[in-house]
Amino acid sequence: MHTKTFLSSCILLVLLFSLSSFNVVVARNGDKSGNPFTPKGYLIRYWNKHVSNDLPKPWFLLNKASPLNAAQYATYSKLVADQNALTTQLQSFCSSANLMCAPDLSPSLEKHTGDIHFASYGNKNFTNYGTKEAGIGVNSFKNYTEEENFPMNSFRRYGRDSPRDNQFDNYGPDGNTAVQSFNSYSTNTPGGSGKFNNYGPNSNDANMGFNSYADNGAGSVQKFTNYAPIRSNIPNIHFTSYSDHGTGGEQEFKSYSDDANEANQSFINYGKDGNGANSKFNSYGNKGSSINKFKNYGVEGNGISETFTNYREQSSFGNDRFTNYVKDANGGEANFTNYGQSTDELDPGTDEFTTYGKGGNDPHINFKSYGGDKLFKGYVKDTATFSNYRNKTPSLIGGKKVNNRWVEPGKFFREKMLKSGTIMPMPDIKDKMPKRSFLPRVIAAKLPFSTSKIGELKKIFHAANDFQVAKMIGDALSECERAPSAGETKRCANSAEDMIDFAISVLGQNVVVRTTENTKGSNGNIMIGSVKGINGGKVTKSVSCHQTLYPSLLYYCHSVPKVRVYEVDILDPNSKAKINHGIAICHVDTSLWGPKHGAFNALGSGPGKIEVCHWIFENDMTWAIAD
Repeated sequence: MHTKTFLSSCILLVLLFSLSSFNVVVARNGDKSGNPFTPKGYLIRYWNKHVSNDLPKPWFLLNKASPLNAAQYATYSKLVADQNALTTQLQSFCSSANLMCAPDLSPSLEKHTGDIHFASYGNKNFTNYGTKEAGIGVNSFKNYTEEENFPMNSFRRYGRDSPRDNQFDNYGPDGNTAVQSFNSYSTNTPGGSGKFNNYGPNSNDANMGFNSYADNGAGSVQKFTNYAPIRSNIPNIHFTSYSDHGTGGEQEFKSYSDDANEANQSFINYGKDGNGANSKFNSYGNKGSSINKFKNYGVEGNGISETFTNYREQSSFGNDRFTNYVKDANGGEANFTNYGQSTDELDPGTDEFTTYGKGGNDPHINFKSYGGDKLFKGYVKDTATFSNYRNKTPSLIGGKKVNNRWVEPGKFFREKMLKSGTIMPMPDIKDKMPKRSFLPRVIAAKLPFSTSKIGELKKIFHAANDFQVAKMIGDALSECERAPSAGETKRCANSAEDMIDFAISVLGQNVVVRTTENTKGSNGNIMIGSVKGINGGKVTKSVSCHQTLYPSLLYYCHSVPKVRVYEVDILDPNSKAKINHGIAICHVDTSLWGPKHGAFNALGSGPGKIEVCHWIFENDMTWAIAD
């Protein structure tokens, strides 16, 4: 055989053997393609080269690798060098690479009439639904834009000028960085009824507006259950009018932005200029930390019956203003039961209530309790009854004020709870972030990643004219560039390889990464099964990595000194069957934590006085030296 031919054959055999061996390794780690030239293949090789132990590879980390196939990987790696070219193919790139990018939507001019019962509908600008429909009937709409990343919707008219019964179940639930508006619902309706159950529940970083609900109605029965309800994070929301200029009928608004975090919200005009209406508002901004503005409740009404039950109950921080309660009303009755009565005693926020019952003509008005260090202006004694002002004594433990801010049960716990047989609550550990993948390191390294180049990033991700996308990118970069806290070492990892490098730089090459196996047990009681302390239960050092909202998968990783890490079997408390395998981390030194940290709210005590434990949530990770 010719020497060159023989050498070529040998090289080919070596390559084939190498690929065969690699495919076995890949198959064991869940990569069905078995292609070493994919981003996942590169990640496996990188792990083998840099991690010194032979422990099983972390499937949960490998599965976060970019899903690009070999051909796509090669194509986009070339395109990213020319950012203009990548921008023109952004939607296909985002789809193929499993990124979170804003959709390019065109307005929809669709009109829907007749007996319509939508089960689901999404990511369009909706113009007309059930407008000017005559006769008796029911229109129902179950789901609009469910669990979407970057939902950008507008819903213009629903049930307008129609006496039919209307029901809307879910608008934009579980959305991430939503930009949504609803212009009019059941406007100009004679008779009939309307029910709107959920608007933007469990939304993250949302910008939402509702302009008109049941305005100019006559004898209709309307119920709005939840607007931006529990666990909505950093929403920017407004509600312009609810049942204005209505005649007769009954209206109820059950919940507005309860449990919202860092919200900026406004509500303008509830039952303004109504005639003989019976209206109830049950809950506004409870258990939240928000900036609230409520303007005009029952203003200029005639013979109205108004009830407002709770405003900012058990809330904290906040900068709140309530302007005009039953101003210039004629006859009727209005009752306000509780305004900020049980706010955070340590940090109640700043509240101002302006104009209560002013200018009325014989209305019967009652205000039962108004609490906290707040300013009340314009209370008219001759037309209204005021029962209590700040009538709740601050909670005291050992002669000191206690922060009453609500903390989810089980979010923080003491180390002594990690004992076999203990029954304890488990918080919701489900990952609320949108599903994304890492960018391949080659591509991530070529994209700008700095606040100084945010203009380029906005251009690439079509965010120049999109406030929400631009804010998301800016917030992530600012957090990544923030100076570390005292004793902290930190790094943002926008590729899996970057995360491996940071963990190794802190802990060395003999590392293992862990996460809680699944989400079973969330929001309920669990029983602790067998418990294993990592590093023999001794105080050790670890690296924790937490997701950050960004178009691609991005983790904020930081070293955590003086901790104990535990692997815990989680059991069903009734059947005693194992349902989960959790990772818990206990911070032994809390001396640098702030006194208002949620852990001290939940457990009592203060910085440096107790250890604090918590679970590693779904898709978060903790790294440690291998035993």
